Amino acid sequence: MFWVPLLLLAWAIAGVAGLRLCRAAVREAAAAGDGAGGRRGLTLYEAAFLSGGPARVADLTLVAMARQRRLLLAHTGWATVVDPRGRDDMERTVIGANGPEGQSPIAPVRKAAATAEAVRALAERLVRAGLAVREGDGRTVAQALRRMRLAVPAVAGLAAVALLMPVPSPMPRPLVALWFALPLAFTLGCLAIARFELSPASPWASPAGQRLLASARRAAAGDTDDDRAYLTSVAVRGVHAVGEPQVRAAFAHREPRVEW
Repeated sequence: MFWVPLLLLAWAIAGVAGLRLCRAAVREAAAAGDGAGGRRGLTLYEAAFLSGGPARVADLTLVAMARQRRLLLAHTGWATVVDPRGRDDMERTVIGANGPEGQSPIAPVRKAAATAEAVRALAERLVRAGLAVREGDGRTVAQALRRMRLAVPAVAGLAAVALLMPVPSPMPRPLVALWFALPLAFTLGCLAIARFELSPASPWASPAGQRLLASARRAAAGDTDDDRAYLTSVAVRGVHAVGEPQVRAAFAHREPRVEW
C-alpha cells in the first residue's frame, strides 16, 4: 500500500488549490458590487495599468509621444526626443530617461518609465479606488488559477510515481490509476468550471476595474484614425495594436516585464 500516502498527498494538493480558487472566487463575487460603480471612465494611463501593469503604461507613453511626433522611435530600437517639454509626469520621466543627449535605447527608457514614481502613484490611486489589486497579495482569481494549473501536473506526477515504482501491491495497478484519476479529475473539473464561470481577469484589475476595462475595450474598437481610439487600443491591447511597422519594430527591442 505504498501508493496510499502518494494518493493522500495528491488529494491534499488538489484540495488546497481548489479551496484557494473557491475563496478567490467568493472574494471576487463579494467585491463585484463595490468600487467604481458611479465613477467616471478610465483615463488612458489607468486603462493601460489595469490591462498590462507598469510596462503597459510605459509603452502607452512612448507610443503617444511618437504619434504626436514629439518622440521618434527608430526601428533599431532607439528613442529620440523631439519636444523636450513633457505634458505630464510620465512624459517627463520618458524625456529624462533619454539622457542629456535626448537619445537612448528604448529598453532602459521603458524600464525607467515603468518604475517611475508617477506609475507607483497611479497604482496606489487605483488600489485605493478599488479598481486594482496589489501585486503579490496572492488573493486574486488569476493567481488561484495559476496554482490550480500547477496542481494538475503535480497530481499526474504523483500518479506516475505510484504506478511506475517496482513495488509489489495487492491492488491491481489499473485500480490504483483509477484512484489517482479522482483528484486529477477534480483539478481538471475546477479549471473547466473556472473557464466558463469566472472572468478571465487581468492580474492587475479588480472586478470593478474589469467592468470599466470592458467599456475601454469597446471604445478601442472604434476608428483607429481617431487619436483617442487608437491610444485606447494600445492601452488595452498593448503594442500589438500599433499599426506603424517602424514603431512595432522599435518595440521588438524590449526587456522583460517590469514589476511595480
